[in-house]
Amino acid sequence: MEALRLILLYLHLVGFALLLGGAITQWFTGRTRINPAMLWGAGIQVVTGLGLSAPLRGGGDAEPSVVKLAVKLIIGILIFIMVFFSRRREEVNRGHFIGIVALTLINAAVAVFWH
Repeated sequence: MEALRLILLYLHLVGFALLLGGAITQWFTGRTRINPAMLWGAGIQVVTGLGLSAPLRGGGDAEPSVVKLAVKLIIGILIFIMVFFSRRREEVNRGHFIGIVALTLINAAVAVFWH
C-alpha cells in the first residue's frame, strides 16, 4: 500500500510541475494561453489527489483532516474548470491566467502548511 501511495504522490508532483511549469512558460512567451501541459497537469492533480485521499479516510494519527482534503479538492476542481473551459481560446484574460497560477500556488501552500 505504501508503494502505491508513493507512486500517486510522485504523479501528483509531476502534475503540479506540468501545471505550474506550463503556466510559467506561457507567461514568459507573453501570450497567456492554456497549453496542453497545463491541461494534463490539472487533470493529473485532481485524479491523483483523489487517489491519495481515498486511503486516508480510514483513521489514524498522521492523516489530514477532512476539511483540508475538501479545501484542496475544491481548489483543484476550480483550477481544472478554469483550464478545461479555456483550453481552446487563442488567448485568455490575464486575470484569469493569474488566477490559475495563484490557485495552483495556494493549493500547494495548503498541502504544505496546513497540518
